[in-house]
Amino acid sequence: MQKLLDYGPLLLSGAVTTVCLAVLSLLLATLLGGWGARAKLIRPQGDALNKGLIRLQARIATIYTTLARGIPDLVLMLILYFGGQRLLNWATGVAGLETLEFSKFLAGTLSIGLLYGAYLTETFRGAWMAVARGQGEAAEALGLRGLRAFWLVLFPQFVRHALPGYGNVWQVLVKSTAVVSVIGLEDLVGLANDVGKSQRDPFLFMLVVIVVYLAITSVSGWGFAWAERRYSRGLR
Repeated sequence: MQKLLDYGPLLLSGAVTTVCLAVLSLLLATLLGGWGARAKLIRPQGDALNKGLIRLQARIATIYTTLARGIPDLVLMLILYFGGQRLLNWATGVAGLETLEFSKFLAGTLSIGLLYGAYLTETFRGAWMAVARGQGEAAEALGLRGLRAFWLVLFPQFVRHALPGYGNVWQVLVKSTAVVSVIGLEDLVGLANDVGKSQRDPFLFMLVVIVVYLAITSVSGWGFAWAERRYSRGLR
């Protein structure tokens, strides 16, 4: 118990880093997922140039989701970290500046966000396709058009269909943050591993890691369940 009291503040700082990493990665994944879903769903229209650009965007989204879902998260993280460091070294060399260290936190956020953005692309695409096509016409019949129809009628139904998959992606994403310790980020897992080795009691500190991750996933799971019930009112 004394060991936990001594190193509690240090582990707490690692837990904060882990939560920040997970939240920012989810934000990036959400933006990429929204773009990817839109690119795959939008129908080519307009002149030939516009149609070509729409088709190109859809192909880029398909390539992105295929690659991101096929590359292991650890491999992608190592590529971004070491590749980013080499690119930064080259840029500082050209500019005649001192060598800078590529941010481990940034590498972790980019790799996790890119990876799970591909999964959210399919989650959002499926959720949008689940919204009945007649809902837009029903909104127009009520005098709602454009953004008002989207936000008041279509978006709530989209969220209802997307929430289960979105919550699952978040739960898996949180656990994936543990991989970031491999590149030296002082997150919860990395600090617990270092402290466990120095105190010759890795089992105790890894138990703390388990408890913290279970707390994060349990609380967030409850939050998503509440959101699903809220958006499903009137249907059950």
